Amino acid sequence: MDWQGQKLSEQLMQIMLVASALIAFAVGYVIGSFRLMLLIYLGGVVLTTLITVPNWPFFNRHPLKWLDSDEAERNSTPPETVVQKKKTSKAHQK
Repeated sequence: MDWQGQKLSEQLMQIMLVASALIAFAVGYVIGSFRLMLLIYLGGVVLTTLITVPNWPFFNRHPLKWLDSDEAERNSTPPETVVQKKKTSKAHQK
């Protein structure tokens, strides 16, 4: 899953969970059934999981370009670090 696919998946998850919670609450309130409300919300959670968790093709519309292993090894030299000495004051030198 690419970066845009991850963002889309999270947005879909949030929208679907809130929508299923609102629908479940409204139906449960009108009918007066707490059990039905929970079942509708559970169905929304299962549907949300089936849509957002698997790596569906529409989550891979912007694939990442990976470096070849040879090119990555050539460009993997760590940067040199510069260590500066701490200046001590004259009061500490006495």
